[in-house]
Amino acid sequence: MTHTEHVPTGTPGSTAPTRRRTADPAYQAFLILRSAFTVAPILFGADKFFHVMVNWDRYLSPAIAGLSPFSVHQTMLVVGVVEIAAGIVVAVVPRVGAPIVSLWLLGIIVNLLLIPGYYDVALRDFGLLLASVALWRLATAYSARRAGTAAVG
Repeated sequence: MTHTEHVPTGTPGSTAPTRRRTADPAYQAFLILRSAFTVAPILFGADKFFHVMVNWDRYLSPAIAGLSPFSVHQTMLVVGVVEIAAGIVVAVVPRVGAPIVSLWLLGIIVNLLLIPGYYDVALRDFGLLLASVALWRLATAYSARRAGTAAVG
């Protein structure tokens, strides 16, 4: 059995397939990425309301802000709601949530590239985008319902 093959969860009371799955490095990577892309969007989204970590309003490009019918702060509150929702979707259905987070990060990168002096943050977010794409790929193997197999995660 290769490390990319889906491992069924086994019969009730059987722990062997579960142990094999948890020992699989690819499955461990899936769990790490799933956890990160659940917690981070929820925390960052919630902080849009409280500004404990940073004043998020300064990360909205004037060009993007001009497209919104809301004020900069109100737009960032909407962003916060979307981020919280994305984190919840990743937690519940990672094969759906991962592409949502990937597209969201792509939008964030475009927004940041429109603000002079934020290119380093855009580059960091590009790294996060790559990680979310990796989660997306892993989720197809470890959380998708496929014929004859039980979903995990």
